[in-house]
Amino acid sequence: MIKEFLIKHLLKIIGLTVGAIGGYMYYYFIGCSSGTCPITSNPYISIVYGAIMGYLLLDLFKKKENKVDGSN
Repeated sequence: MIKEFLIKHLLKIIGLTVGAIGGYMYYYFIGCSSGTCPITSNPYISIVYGAIMGYLLLDLFKKKENKVDGSN
């Protein structure tokens, strides 16, 4: 059951993970030292923003499911 879930949502999980790591790296290496930047001045916000962007980016590559409803 868990294995099926992980296989089905693998791209989404990878996108969240890579995006979160990328968000933290952006905060750490580039960031905003003055504290006036709403996204990059806080590591938690950077991580969440990066995870959302990673999820949305890799969600573009999922396969479309064909639904058959029987009507023409």
